[in-house]
Amino acid sequence: MPTATSVLLFLIALFLGIGGGWLIALGGSWYYLIAGIAFAAAAILVFRRRQGARLVYAGIILGTLGWALWEVGLDWWPLGTRGGVVVLLGLWLLTPWAVGQRSGWDLGRSALALAVLVSVGVAGASLLHDPHDMPGRLPSDPVTPAAAESPVPPGEWHHYGRTLHGQRYSPLDQIDTANVGQLEVAWTYRTGDMMRPTDVTETTYQVTPLKVGDLLYLCTPHNLAIALDAATGEERWRFDPQIPEEQDRQHQTCRGVSYHADPALAGQACATRVFLPTADARLIALDAMTGEVCPGFGENGTVNLWANMPHQKSGFYYSTSPPVVAAGLIVVGGAVNDNYAVEAPSGVIRAYDVDSGALIWNWDSGNPDRTKPLGPGETYTENSPNSWSVFSADEELGMVYVPLGNRTPDQLGKGRSEAVERFSSSITALDLRTGQVRWVRQTVHHDLWDMDVPAQPSLLDIATSDGIVPALVGPTKQGDIYVLDRRSGEPILPVREVPAPGGAIEGEFTAPTQPVSALSFMPDPLEEADMWGVSLFDQLACRLRFRSLRYEGRYTPPSLEGTIVYPGNFGTFNWGSVAVDPVRQVMFGMPTYLAFTSTLIPSDQIGPDEKVNTGEAGLNLNEGGEYGVIMQPFLSPLGLPCQAPPWGYVAGADLRTGEIAWHHKNGTIQDMAPVPIPLELGVPGIGGPIITAGGVAFLAAAVDNYLRAYDLTTGEQLWQARLPAGGQATPMTYTVGDRQFVVQVAGGHGSIGTDIGDHVIAYALPGT
Repeated sequence: MPTATSVLLFLIALFLGIGGGWLIALGGSWYYLIAGIAFAAAAILVFRRRQGARLVYAGIILGTLGWALWEVGLDWWPLGTRGGVVVLLGLWLLTPWAVGQRSGWDLGRSALALAVLVSVGVAGASLLHDPHDMPGRLPSDPVTPAAAESPVPPGEWHHYGRTLHGQRYSPLDQIDTANVGQLEVAWTYRTGDMMRPTDVTETTYQVTPLKVGDLLYLCTPHNLAIALDAATGEERWRFDPQIPEEQDRQHQTCRGVSYHADPALAGQACATRVFLPTADARLIALDAMTGEVCPGFGENGTVNLWANMPHQKSGFYYSTSPPVVAAGLIVVGGAVNDNYAVEAPSGVIRAYDVDSGALIWNWDSGNPDRTKPLGPGETYTENSPNSWSVFSADEELGMVYVPLGNRTPDQLGKGRSEAVERFSSSITALDLRTGQVRWVRQTVHHDLWDMDVPAQPSLLDIATSDGIVPALVGPTKQGDIYVLDRRSGEPILPVREVPAPGGAIEGEFTAPTQPVSALSFMPDPLEEADMWGVSLFDQLACRLRFRSLRYEGRYTPPSLEGTIVYPGNFGTFNWGSVAVDPVRQVMFGMPTYLAFTSTLIPSDQIGPDEKVNTGEAGLNLNEGGEYGVIMQPFLSPLGLPCQAPPWGYVAGADLRTGEIAWHHKNGTIQDMAPVPIPLELGVPGIGGPIITAGGVAFLAAAVDNYLRAYDLTTGEQLWQARLPAGGQATPMTYTVGDRQFVVQVAGGHGSIGTDIGDHVIAYALPGT
């Protein structure tokens, strides 16, 4: 047995010594080399049956403990995993057969036992201390009266974010902080539309239903439109647009449908309409009461979004988000496949007459001054920045607010026009009547990191020292929350320019500065000590990779050797946005922190048999460009994030001051780990929250299958319900009679690996 022990210690010594030496050569920590030498000494002593082996190993344990405390303090997960294997081996060495039979306690055994006890005691103390939890309270008093003038009745949900302002706020208060723990399932409906074996990886169920009158309206990943009885969940009608399968489609999802009622058509067919965007680039108008196609809209009920589009290749352009219906118009954007080809469709934004489907204006960020509809044979600017997310609108100010992305390739800025450089990765306000630009607020200059503005802006009126200001709240992937005057785009909370890293590849350039908002969930830059793993060994592998990749903080440019992108292009915030309370003027969000890597590959080095363009992660070809790009999460050899947890939080902030009042870890590894243990590490998520006047925020989104309710004031979790699949959709709430319901779609997310389903679940209080 001592021989086997010595071999094990020697193998550990070899790994730590070689890896540690390599790490030192890269400018990293000396611990691993020193530990490797100490393990080698212990191995020799065990092989010789010397009791001094235990004394040496006691030194290893105490040295590891001191090093771990110096690097991470009393933070259990990085502390415990640094010492876990070391302490377990110490326990083994305390047994009489590990080093050789010998009764009694000598100095070595006593020292080793003491070292183990000290380590266990420190680890136990760290369990009582959470350095990542920030308690606090948001203001609870009303700042402005409730918006009684809203055209959406309190118990309904007419737009993706409930109203055109996209607040994801409901004035309902039947469910509150005192009784939310009593919620139970009221009904469950299954759409029957599940992910298929032939679907693309990024097949997801992200829909937020609408509620109008006594019906709920929703869509499914394959673009079925469905109406349900809002009280019972019984299906009233369904429409199947017969979407063809397409492997070149990067995303297969539907985030929602849009609704419009025309009083002038009251009593006629299609007086109320549901608009369905599809994955094959159509916009279909349906009678909201029957699900029948409205023949007077477009051509036999359909507008072809390929019209006037350059580079018409199936699967390269489609709509994943519901259009916005405002001022008699339906305004539509579209998704363009990232990094598939340089010859890509246009990112044009188009406004159609909501009744006839006639094109009223088109705004093309590559040719921004011409908004008059194009004629036959004309095409929009190829490969201009697109908007794949949800718009907001202010009919009184006459503006629609568009979150814009980048052009492809996202990681290469060569050849971008002046117009692209102006509008890329910005929030752009367009005139609802004409489509002309009213203002632009760019959130990343010369974006090389796929930092699209991903989220619908939220509109509310904020009390300032100068009075009430019409405001816009715009979350970004990089963690900044822009609070702007929505009339002009000027900051309400300050925005400053800070120096950014340089050193782009030959022929490329970087912006010398980048904007940072006063309200920001931007994480601290990564350091080597932030590298994590379940043991010393995968931690060392992550440290080696960290030191081998290029990283000088946020906005380190893409490189041939590989660059760490942090926050990653998964986004601190994504399409789920944040929820804002317009009465208390606070926000609730789910900041996520997951580093990615980005590596440029010369096109002539990409072999014809390599798997390309299988999703946003992996090798993207950028056909026609000089470089392809490999994008992927920054993971250890075991497939775990290389950065230490937490990776996900819930957080609350005061929109008047920009102060983050509290944040708490959110979510468990229950549905992502080999053993379903609900350890609360704080996990990533994608999806969004809602807020109610009852002081409750609802959120699923995390990579475990739960819908949770939180106290908006403190962030305390008040309730959770187990979902049958991933909840990567934003919930909504409404009333039927005097009963308030909360609805969550549970269908999963193909690319992040949550459980797939087709469930629509309504919750309510018992007896209401």
